[in-house]
Amino acid sequence: MAECLEIKHQAWLEKARKVLDIEIAALAAQRDSLDHSFSDAVEAILTIKGRLVVVGMGKSGIIAKKIAATFASTGTPAFFVHAAEAQHGDLGMITGQDAVLALSHSGETAEVCGLLPEIRRRGAHVIAMTGNRTSTLAKYADTILHIDVQQEACPLNLAPTASTTAALALGDALAVVTLKERGFHEADFARVHPAGSLGRKLLRVEDVMHQGEELPMVAHTATLRDAIMEISTHRLGITGITKEQQVVGCISDGDLRRILESGHMDLEATVDTLMHCNPSSIESDRLASEALRLMENKKVLVLFARNPSGQINGIIHMHDILQGGIK
Repeated sequence: MAECLEIKHQAWLEKARKVLDIEIAALAAQRDSLDHSFSDAVEAILTIKGRLVVVGMGKSGIIAKKIAATFASTGTPAFFVHAAEAQHGDLGMITGQDAVLALSHSGETAEVCGLLPEIRRRGAHVIAMTGNRTSTLAKYADTILHIDVQQEACPLNLAPTASTTAALALGDALAVVTLKERGFHEADFARVHPAGSLGRKLLRVEDVMHQGEELPMVAHTATLRDAIMEISTHRLGITGITKEQQVVGCISDGDLRRILESGHMDLEATVDTLMHCNPSSIESDRLASEALRLMENKKVLVLFARNPSGQINGIIHMHDILQGGIK
């Protein structure tokens, strides 16, 4: 019995490998078939004044929704329109300033093709993603992206498998080339993913630091009493010490405990006789996760932040980083 089960499992694995081989071959063929039409599609997306509208139905609709989401998250305003819903009012979302990326492997999907005359009448640029260059969809399109798939992974060669994989990968290629051409960077990605784990990883010190009136600061001639009041008011466990508008030192909660334990606390002593010079700091454009590592290495809870000119322009506390879900 166990031997028969093992034979069955091996057969399943071989079938799975065959599916993957077919889909890998489809991706290789798609890569090799890229031509000027791809560049035309990128140019059309880069130059639209409106948005990229991705349209599809059925399995192609699912792929279209993913492509729209990828574009939207990488700097190109985009959204998905279900072809059937568009027939009942959602077509009003599409304007002449938009580009429409329409997916249909056969190029004859009734719900998609039924939208094309009105879309063209509005003046939107139509990009077709189809496996049939002579289809209705292709005839209405300004730009044709051919899905060069000869065989589906389905043994009946019917269920969309390799063709949807190729379409999804081609959509990714469009989005990635477009984002690179736009100069879309990590900071831009973080701004459109504020609640996601990826976005949190890309948050910078300047995104979470305390600045302006939130900064605890006293002059170097201030008394220890003044410093204690400043620390208590801002609740960051530290105050910077300034001289001629430059931060020259700091006093922290830990310093106050050590002074108290020494038995020589003089509340009227000036802070320049008690402060730590050259407080720990980090550039404000560094990742917040880097600030967390630095705090852990230095065994401190607070870092001063420096702008590109080297001036202190903020304070970042470990609690701010941890509360933001940054690791």
